[in-house]
Amino acid sequence: MVIVGAGFAGLYMIHRARQRGLSVQCFEIGEAVGGTWYWNRYPGARVDIECVEYSYSFSKELEQEWDWSERYAGQPEIERYANHVADRFDLRKDIQFGTRVTHTHFDEQSQRWRIRTDQGDELSATYCIMATGLISAPIEPRFEGLETYEGEQYLTSRWPNEEPNLKGKRVAVVGTGSSGIQVISEVAQEAGELFVLQRTPSYTIPLRNKPVEPGHALKMKRQYEELRDRQFNSFSGFTLVHSDLAPPPSQSALEVSEEERRAEYENRWASGGLSPYYAFTDSLLDMTSNKTLADFAREKIRERVDDPGVAEKLCPDYPILTRRLSPETNYLEAFNQPNVELIDLHEEPIQHFTPSGIIVGEREIHLDAVIFATGFDVMTGAMDRIDIRGRHDEPLKARWAEGLTSHLGMMTHGFPNLFWINGPHSPFYNPILLAEFQCDFITDLIDDLAQRADSVIEANPDEEQRYVQLTNHIGNSTLYPESDNYYMGDNIPGKPRATLFWFGGFPFYRKQCRLAREDWKGFIEMG
Repeated sequence: MVIVGAGFAGLYMIHRARQRGLSVQCFEIGEAVGGTWYWNRYPGARVDIECVEYSYSFSKELEQEWDWSERYAGQPEIERYANHVADRFDLRKDIQFGTRVTHTHFDEQSQRWRIRTDQGDELSATYCIMATGLISAPIEPRFEGLETYEGEQYLTSRWPNEEPNLKGKRVAVVGTGSSGIQVISEVAQEAGELFVLQRTPSYTIPLRNKPVEPGHALKMKRQYEELRDRQFNSFSGFTLVHSDLAPPPSQSALEVSEEERRAEYENRWASGGLSPYYAFTDSLLDMTSNKTLADFAREKIRERVDDPGVAEKLCPDYPILTRRLSPETNYLEAFNQPNVELIDLHEEPIQHFTPSGIIVGEREIHLDAVIFATGFDVMTGAMDRIDIRGRHDEPLKARWAEGLTSHLGMMTHGFPNLFWINGPHSPFYNPILLAEFQCDFITDLIDDLAQRADSVIEANPDEEQRYVQLTNHIGNSTLYPESDNYYMGDNIPGKPRATLFWFGGFPFYRKQCRLAREDWKGFIEMG
């Protein structure tokens, strides 16, 4: 087995492949493990799922021995956790770092994958696993004149190991998605002047991060089995364990009184994090229901920003939750500081960069440094950057250019024994727990093949089409298509608009996987 990527998914796949008795080689472009948490080391980078839940469940010993210091750990702590796992299970010996996989071609004669890297490696494998990550392919900044700009440039998703000194400098941040929001909160504290260039505002909610109290940590460790059971039976894989909230209601936001509804939203805001996702059953299904939450969120923005004009520019006008909700710490308060200026790119669009700064609208802003928080080519991006070819030399990128296809969010017909983890059409779900489930599923398929004395498997095209249609039907029944967002691929020019995630919840997804294995109907055996 060849595995591409040594983030949390790749690490667990190495572990499972070894248990299965397979020889395994993992290639990782970075110089260490961690994936997203290796590359995204910008100031303020922090997880938005509580750490006791954003962690591996496969080892009870690992659960008991690791202690999280905060409710929502920062990047350094999560990277340490990834390294601890790699060391504890001796995973590094099967990882070749500093290596990019460039070609992955299926050889129909040998029924094996031929893999090449930028370091000159050439090898073949029965199975090829793309653990390349759902949010790992950064969108490179492309602005007129950028090549002439002489100041410092940084990309949040490729932050340097040595922390830049921005103290007292004139800094611009381009982008106000989740990464931009986190870095803005930190840079605003040290920059002499900070210019925030915003195209689309984000809905925000206080993160409410805090240290983990020792007594609470011990309690969680005693209850891990119960917690994991709740997670695996939840819609999205997080249960807000630190909050005092009631279980997710089974009601529409429109079935309760205005007072009850507001009390529920206030409780969610007081708890922080991703808790609004579980406020009411139809927040992402009914526009009227959604508007009650959106209005509440905009009200909270206006309460925290002193200048009414700036507050309005920070208020989104699209349905809430249809773009990523951004938990933050003191982000909105940054705009009350005299050294921070919000630039609305609809009013003052970026014209071009100059050697000394950037021209927006009709004025030039002189800069010492610019930080690009320009987002990612989600789900398909990392795989598109590898020359993946299946039967009849068909490029996967060309297949997806016509329309995204996937079976169970793990494979596609015409590409035998090629699987991906946390990739296209996978559930909107806790990434680490999803990686465990999908890796286990793939390993079980390989076991089934061995029992059948077969070595090659691919998706049944009819069943794949059914899964794609079901995924799109679920997506189209939500409010996600009502805004421009990366869930629909809208942030990449020319990318076919389609539902990139399974939005049917994890229990229903798990059922699809179970049905596919019944009588082997989801797959074709090639012998």
